[in-house]
Amino acid sequence: MCLIAAVTIGSPATAAPGTPGTPGASPADIRFRHDVLRPGSARQAGLLPGPVAALPGIARSYLEPTADHPGRPTYAGATVLAAHHGVVVSRFAVGDAVRYAADTTGIVELPPDQRVPARTDTLWDLASISKLFTTIVVLQQVESGRVSLDAPVATYLPEFAKEQITVRHLLTHTSGLPAFLPFYSRYPTPEERLAAAITTPVTAGTAPGKQYVYSDIGLITLGVLVERVTGKALATAVRDGVTGPLRMRDTGYNPSARERTAATEYQPYVNRGMVRGEVHDENAWSLGGVAGHAGVFSTADDLAILCQTLLNGGSYKGRRILSAGMARQALINYNADLLPQYPDSARGLGFELAKQWYMDGMTSPVTFGHTGFTGTSVVIDPLDQSFLILLSNRVHPDRAWGSNNVARRALARSFAAAHPVRSHGTAWRTSLADNAVMTLTAPLRQEADARAKASFLLWYDTEPRNDTLTIATSADGVTWVPLPLTLRAGSSRLAADGTLTGFGGRRWWQASADVPAGTTALRLTYRTDATSQGRGVLLDRLRVTQPGAILVDGTTTYAADGWNPTHT
Repeated sequence: MCLIAAVTIGSPATAAPGTPGTPGASPADIRFRHDVLRPGSARQAGLLPGPVAALPGIARSYLEPTADHPGRPTYAGATVLAAHHGVVVSRFAVGDAVRYAADTTGIVELPPDQRVPARTDTLWDLASISKLFTTIVVLQQVESGRVSLDAPVATYLPEFAKEQITVRHLLTHTSGLPAFLPFYSRYPTPEERLAAAITTPVTAGTAPGKQYVYSDIGLITLGVLVERVTGKALATAVRDGVTGPLRMRDTGYNPSARERTAATEYQPYVNRGMVRGEVHDENAWSLGGVAGHAGVFSTADDLAILCQTLLNGGSYKGRRILSAGMARQALINYNADLLPQYPDSARGLGFELAKQWYMDGMTSPVTFGHTGFTGTSVVIDPLDQSFLILLSNRVHPDRAWGSNNVARRALARSFAAAHPVRSHGTAWRTSLADNAVMTLTAPLRQEADARAKASFLLWYDTEPRNDTLTIATSADGVTWVPLPLTLRAGSSRLAADGTLTGFGGRRWWQASADVPAGTTALRLTYRTDATSQGRGVLLDRLRVTQPGAILVDGTTTYAADGWNPTHT
């Protein structure tokens, strides 16, 4: 795997002079395959069965209040699908597609016999995952030569009249347009609402490409651009360009099979009652159910086809919707320069990149996907050739009941844990615990002299900046001093000040260090914050030696708190 600093998330170490950079991954590191979806077991897919088997229980636990989502259920129901190398290792539904109704008193919970159970073929309102369908159709126009990413949007929509804003700015959410405006309540007709969206002025003080604001308005504009360029309605362009070729028969706008749809929110403020079978988003609804930012309904099985198509570099079963080159281009982080000011701004062309707050342990610099306000998400990890789909109705019956990010992370964490890290024997591994301090202490058999050296194998993948590993030494067991390290893996060499954080490249590093004279113990401390995680830290083959003496080796008895031996 290449080390490319430009796309590294976090700063896990400082590169030594003349080295290529800190651990990372770029779209160039992705190896597209030609997998076809089929059912199979975790073992058949090369995964650990336990974390995969845990997924239904995790999803089911959020049907009621939990410690990390107290007061209300996280969602009424959900469908989940997980796959690796095309093998669908988990596919299930929990809870209800319809659990609540509304009467003259407001929201009421239906008795169990009146609810509609969620199924694996339930149609879910994808909300902002719809943006990916718009994105793909836009990229198809780029490939055909009808659209240029760096051409002003006004080239295709003269009324847009913001000459410095390009198609790329809209796809990367760096145009300066506001996030949202209630067109549904401000204008009486769909035509006036669309016109208002296209002519929305940028926020005062912004400049194209200089800030990140996730904007529905930008994607509404791109939906209209698609219509102008193709001469087709957006729904038709999506059908002809994406769902039709991929035979995603259950995916589209304004579903006709209402009885299969999951209910969303009670919206009396727009006289809609409990919404079911129509798009939840008020702006998309007021535009007839079809818009560039929302409106698509789908099933987990259909979305799995799209995910596998993207993992395959734009093709599935011989049907291509994007070239491999365009698929790779779409996963470059075009907002890398904005990350210091906007830490959540990592974006490809339309795709979210490296969003630890819902991708959790599946995160890498090129892990991509999207969420939807209704409670949906897709996480696609091209380095592991895996994806995870969560479709839920967390806004049913009321968006104020809270986010379902806790469930997104919990499912992604367990599925990530199913991917084995091959150790060289008996390694020590950190627990997957939030808001924790985990220590692994190795006492030296005798006090180190000035010639002592440490060596060990290290594998680390942590939430950048927020979860850290520190290797330290102590002379008295009370005061601990970080130990400067050199790390090597193949031709890559890194220098660290004793603290590591971020993506470690999913590889084992050979670490070495000079141990200060007077040292009596060496300790690894892993600190995590209250929410997101990576896959943790593994240590193997720790040795501390000096001429004539072995101070730590495989027979040393460690003091472990939060670290556990593993034989993976």
